[in-house]
Amino acid sequence: MSQANPQDELHNLAMSEAARPLLEKVVRHIRENCDPALAEYERLGRNRQERFSFAPGQLEILDDLKVRAKSAGLWNFFLPDAETGEGLSNLDYAYIAFELGKNPLAQQSLNCSAPDTGNMEVLERVGTPEQKEKWLKPLLNGEIRSAFAMTEPDVASSDAKNISTSAVLENGEWVINGEKYFISGAGDPRCRIMIVMVKTSPDAEPFRQQSQILVPMDTPGVKVLGPMRVFGHDDAPHGHMHIVFDNARVPEQNILWGEGRGFEISQLRLGPGRIHHCMRSIGAAEKALDLMIHRGLSREAFGRKIIDLGKNMETVSRARIEIDAMRLLVLKAARAMDVLGNKEARIWVSKAKAMVPERCCRIIDDAMQMHGATGISQWTDLPEMYIRQRTLRFADGPDEVHHHVIARAERQAFESSNDRQAAVRNWTIRN
Repeated sequence: MSQANPQDELHNLAMSEAARPLLEKVVRHIRENCDPALAEYERLGRNRQERFSFAPGQLEILDDLKVRAKSAGLWNFFLPDAETGEGLSNLDYAYIAFELGKNPLAQQSLNCSAPDTGNMEVLERVGTPEQKEKWLKPLLNGEIRSAFAMTEPDVASSDAKNISTSAVLENGEWVINGEKYFISGAGDPRCRIMIVMVKTSPDAEPFRQQSQILVPMDTPGVKVLGPMRVFGHDDAPHGHMHIVFDNARVPEQNILWGEGRGFEISQLRLGPGRIHHCMRSIGAAEKALDLMIHRGLSREAFGRKIIDLGKNMETVSRARIEIDAMRLLVLKAARAMDVLGNKEARIWVSKAKAMVPERCCRIIDDAMQMHGATGISQWTDLPEMYIRQRTLRFADGPDEVHHHVIARAERQAFESSNDRQAAVRNWTIRN
């Protein structure tokens, strides 16, 4: 029997039969557990005195949701290793992540929240037994949270070669000095560990200068200066923190995978991490569309329902078309990762990353418009939804980087294809 062509396999976007019962259980868990809990969770969190903490009762709600999810077998879906996770393919996980994006408590209740997912994948793949025991185990159990510290305020961090936070080996310890910002999740009081991108080998070739090191949050010299605000919003208690490393010392064995391998580690985490964000974004867009339609049907102006005014029906139509297009692209990217591997699928991942947050922002913006002034107020979730999507246009690489990756590949494909070039020449001659 001839072996299947990987390019042909890219077109099979169906969820596996084995994963369908899990998807049904996830949908039921969100509907029966997460949705009813969300209003009380948010009510408890309002007006708390300490922004970067949880109000009494909030963690109890989260812990109860985790217990319910675990007891239903809904835990650590994102991990490809069946010994530590469910062993789902990227494609199967995409269908589940679409649902997780519809409720802000859902992904955490299943222990599938960023940046923990990426950090757990890194630790599982390259961590030493000691690192896994100390940090991966409690992360897999949902007992602690984590952060990934890469972006710096004084350099263009979209080019990771610019990262300047230094780590120097002295007497069996890495001494770390530098400044990071927009470190997502570092504000959470449950955050215990960071993976920090540092420069350890300034004289090596450019892609061998960086390393990644495990730095506990309580390390002396780690100073959390405060949150970066996005459109004035601090995203507490999760937060996107501004952190200074002032002679922070960690043991030599805290380095991940060896000195100079920071870029290799980034490639391990960024493919899955980027596409996971896009998967959840589809769920957020679906939620925005539902809110848009509900508002349009529940209010009247000038004697007609709002949804029937102006171009609002077309707005709803375009949102549905764009969500379906985004869904197909994300599924194709997930399938490419399964069939071709993360490295070869990077073009598909960049396509999704360039398209999805931008289109989701547009859909959420249209939902705000349908709501009138309420749509930009604290009375709806739409402003926070918009903030999260707008932030994703920078997180894991800005739009421009992904467009560059796509265009470069397209240019190279054209330049290497005599047939494409000949067809263009013939067309030019005829016209």
